[in-house]
Amino acid sequence: MNTLDKSYRHEIKFLISKQSAELLKYKLSLFMKKDHHYDDYYNIRSLYFDDLYNSAYYEKIDGIMEREKYRIRIYNLDKNFISLELKGKDNDLTYKKRDLITLEEYNYIINKEYEKITVNDRKVLNDFIYKSKMENLIPSIIVDYNRLAFVYDVEDIRVTFDEEIKSGIHNHNLFDNNIYLEKVLEEEMLVLEVKYNNILPKFIKDIIDNTNMIRISLSKFTICMEKKGI
Repeated sequence: MNTLDKSYRHEIKFLISKQSAELLKYKLSLFMKKDHHYDDYYNIRSLYFDDLYNSAYYEKIDGIMEREKYRIRIYNLDKNFISLELKGKDNDLTYKKRDLITLEEYNYIINKEYEKITVNDRKVLNDFIYKSKMENLIPSIIVDYNRLAFVYDVEDIRVTFDEEIKSGIHNHNLFDNNIYLEKVLEEEMLVLEVKYNNILPKFIKDIIDNTNMIRISLSKFTICMEKKGI
């Protein structure tokens, strides 16, 4: 349950059509492996937190170079692996820190019953509780999508294809199987993300550069917030 502290990384996002994505998947498969946790697509659902002024959203839109936001993330609706994450941006680099929490602690957080949580050495959880009290952080929006990930050990490279991106606008229950989710992109589009530590190898960069897609600055969080009408 100790804090996982990931190093600073580069993160580039693109908007790509499914047709172009299929060709890119084939090219990447010649050099890269699928994520060792999942052989195919897997579901990611995240609940983001923000204050009453939507500060995390506007900091992203305004291009603030140093910013942070909190989210609770689950995979394939698994109640046994729940991650409280701090996602940060520092100039051109991103970083992520996380603590694992239990389903009971998740419910305490949603209900703001922080006094019932034993933090121990979980720094992300401790900082989240403090900031939540000071800035009145509340559940903002659910972001749900299916991901296929390719990995390359050198420079810890990950190329991810995120499809069926949906927004949970009114319901903030991560584990609600009947939650209404609204699609936020056109049917034929998906988001591609390229993440690496220091240098992107030339052969991967050439494949990316020669793919028909559009580089974007918006995140899935901001795209979903705009669908919400912010």
